[in-house]
Amino acid sequence: MPLHRDDPRSIGGYKLVGRLGAGGMGRVYRGRSRSGREVAVKVVHARYARDSVFRARFRQEVEAARRVSGAFTAAVVDAAPEAQTPWMATQYVTGQSLASRIRDRGPLSAYELRPLALGLAEALRDIHRAGVVHRDLKPANVLLAEDGPRVIDFGISRAVESHHTLTETGQVIGTPPFMSPEQFTDARTVGPASDVFSFGALLAYCVTGHGPFDAGNPYLTGYRVVHHAPVLDGVPGRLREVLDRCLAKDPADRPEPDGLARALAEALPEPPPAAPRTPARRPLAGPPHAAETATDRLP
Repeated sequence: MPLHRDDPRSIGGYKLVGRLGAGGMGRVYRGRSRSGREVAVKVVHARYARDSVFRARFRQEVEAARRVSGAFTAAVVDAAPEAQTPWMATQYVTGQSLASRIRDRGPLSAYELRPLALGLAEALRDIHRAGVVHRDLKPANVLLAEDGPRVIDFGISRAVESHHTLTETGQVIGTPPFMSPEQFTDARTVGPASDVFSFGALLAYCVTGHGPFDAGNPYLTGYRVVHHAPVLDGVPGRLREVLDRCLAKDPADRPEPDGLARALAEALPEPPPAAPRTPARRPLAGPPHAAETATDRLP
């Protein structure tokens, strides 16, 4: 979408050419470097740039995103978390979000789900190997590039070894339908297994078009996440078994990303091989129109 009247025209040497979205902490713009490289530039709202807690959260996001590298994440290109207006530029990914895809066209087919699920399992493996917990894996934070999904937005992530959290005041941060039970009960205990729970909820949403704990309001949704079994009606049998394990209440009962990828590869069908292309028939020799006439006589 085009820039609004109050949007900056450039930041950190990047020309801003359009808006990609907006969230609670800031706005995301499509930007272009002096060399012509396209990037996504996240800029913190001015009112939060003066808040030490939000500045710390953004600094944490930049650090987490820089630690993660892999085929299914968007690499950090540049950042200035200490600037008067903090910002971060990441690789620009062409493609709509998973949330938009399901909203516009409904649930994914089994053949669409396989590359998405395996790509996201690999992304989680890379994120966790970097010592980071994402903590907000949801359809809006997955972009569908031509060569596979990209996990974005490390805004509430934190290092695995860190026991400090920016939510110690009691504020719960996340997206309830895709949050783990421990995110509701004690954010200090959240580890990599929390992302696996979110991953299971996300895949259930991809298959059915609704979350496994959906309710009329976020408070009831949170209660169901903590206390109820997931609703997986409509999820095929073998995949349902995998998602049941991902959505276990006890983090210790959830699979790790490598084992998860193997289970998904077995549970989800591979697409059928493409039909071989029929070679074009060579014209028959003969007087004008003879080839056409001869072809018409072939059985």
